[in-house]
Amino acid sequence: MSGKLKSVAVYCGHQFGNNPQFEKDARAVGEMLAKNGIRMVFGGGDVGLMGAVANAALENGGTVIGVSTDDVIARQEPAHQGIQVHVVDGVNERKQCMFEMSDAFVIMPGGIGTLNELTDIMTMQQIGETKKPLFFFDTTDFWDPLAKLIHFMWECGFIENFEDYVTNVAQSIDELKEQLLKF
Repeated sequence: MSGKLKSVAVYCGHQFGNNPQFEKDARAVGEMLAKNGIRMVFGGGDVGLMGAVANAALENGGTVIGVSTDDVIARQEPAHQGIQVHVVDGVNERKQCMFEMSDAFVIMPGGIGTLNELTDIMTMQQIGETKKPLFFFDTTDFWDPLAKLIHFMWECGFIENFEDYVTNVAQSIDELKEQLLKF
């Protein structure tokens, strides 16, 4: 991908987790995207890290678009009231919509849903369905266990190139900004 990124999907948890740094990082990402004129696409929730990243983007004049489902809104992630939220039929349609609206992806700490979104993007990259870049924002080494698992998969012969999956790892907001603005 070349040229300035216009839109980035941010994948992160609908809870805050147990490390205060997670929320600080979410807010830093939202602020950085807004200040660099990059539209943020996210799961549409008003809670946890999702709410923190969206609120920080909005507080800094950013454009934020949410994508969610009626079921997700009813069960665990109330829709953010300060933005446009696209409500789609199911989780797969949610992921597809976020993918189509975005030029790149930022992965932050989260749970099973975040892991699912991450592995979908990695799979699409592996089979050549996308060349959109994926960035890990990981100041707390949250994703280290996944990197070790991917390395183990490579050692066992199930992945051709370990580096294809663990590039673009930023451990500071300045490093993430630098990586994003290269594209």
